[in-house]
Amino acid sequence: MKKINEYVDEVFGGHDPVLEEVRESIRKNGMPSISVSPSSGRLLTMLVQISGARKILEIGALGGYSGICLARGFGSGGRLTSLELKEEYAELAGRNLERAGFGGQVGYMTGPALESLRELADKGERFDFFFIDADKESYHDYLEACIRIAKPGALIVADNVLARGSVADPDSEQRRYTETMRTFNKKVAAHLRLESTLIPTGDGLTLSRVKG
Repeated sequence: MKKINEYVDEVFGGHDPVLEEVRESIRKNGMPSISVSPSSGRLLTMLVQISGARKILEIGALGGYSGICLARGFGSGGRLTSLELKEEYAELAGRNLERAGFGGQVGYMTGPALESLRELADKGERFDFFFIDADKESYHDYLEACIRIAKPGALIVADNVLARGSVADPDSEQRRYTETMRTFNKKVAAHLRLESTLIPTGDGLTLSRVKG
């Protein structure tokens, strides 16, 4: 699977100086190098473009790599709300979004994401696109919280659902969140409020449409 991902990123990821600078800023600030793959980032941009989403919620900002990919999908007509646990991560992501030309279209909420999601729900906020890429143990709760504030037909995308292929291969090295992702994928596939599939790009993305 690693060779396939490398091939896909090489052919479809493209050379992107802006995103490469984001990766370098993440490295220089001692943050984990866990941004989405180049091909996954391009897919996020395309999904936003195809869906016509204009109000996006991101759970897990890190250094802003995925945020830029999402914002590129809505261009000058959208708004990104990004939830990030760590203040220093949100600050770096904000600087990177600013350099990419989207500084005025993104807002950050720091602290535990479930608390921020409850706050958004209490305010009556609704979104038409969600990207989940944070602590895996909370994916189940994040999914339900996103459904509660989703517009009919909204898309919910979750990253790392293949857990480096370990969800499908009992002989592969198990990751600490392998079983969590197996359970999450089954929940997404059978959820009565969702129409879903799994795209094996990068470390795997579930793509779900919220039924009206």
